[in-house]
Formats: sequence, structure tokens, C-alpha cells
Amino acid sequence: MSDCIFCTIVAGGIPADVVVETDNVVAFRDIAPKAPLHVLVAPKTHVPNVAAAAREIPEILAEMAIVAQQVADAESGGEFRWIFNTGPSAGQTVFHVHGHVMNGGSLGWSE
Repeated sequence: MSDCIFCTIVAGGIPADVVVETDNVVAFRDIAPKAPLHVLVAPKTHVPNVAAAAREIPEILAEMAIVAQQVADAESGGEFRWIFNTGPSAGQTVFHVHGHVMNGGSLGWSE
């Protein structure tokens, strides 16, 4: 989609600090990190949210999980939270599915 910032990043139109890239997935550092480790993992295929990804590109969603683990293995000893926001009231601001790989610092949750 031409108006999607993540599609533009995938196409190379906007620079990003890419930490892992495969044929189907790209992982890049969040520009406004909320934790010491805050990397976004997104498919190169545009789908709006994680439920749509599960329906439309389940194999790529699985690959996203593998990439999230690779990021965590390299940067936080393998431990991480993988957070998906779905919808504006849940905090989703970019409507191209992406999981937030986060660790370190206080995320404000006890579990």
C-alpha cells in the first residue's frame, strides 16, 4: 500500500535500523523505544493486524515468531515479550501488522 509507512520501509523508501531481514519478514528498531530492547517485526506482505495475518499469511506469522526469537537471542539472552496492538483503542497506530519485541526496563506489567 502506497500510504503505509511499513510498506515504504519494506520497499526501501524510508531508512530503518534493520536488525534481521528474510525474504518475508523485516525486523527493525522502533524509532521511539519504550524499553531497552524494542524491535518491530513485520511481514513484507501488507495485512492490517495479527488476526488477519493468522488467516491470510499463517506461515509468515510463524516466520515472524522465529525472527522475534532471533532478535531476542542476539540482544536479550533469548527472553522477550512479543506484543501486538490491534485497533486504535489498543494503541495500534500503523495498520500493517507488527509485533513489538521488547525486554528490559519496566513495561508496567507484573506478568
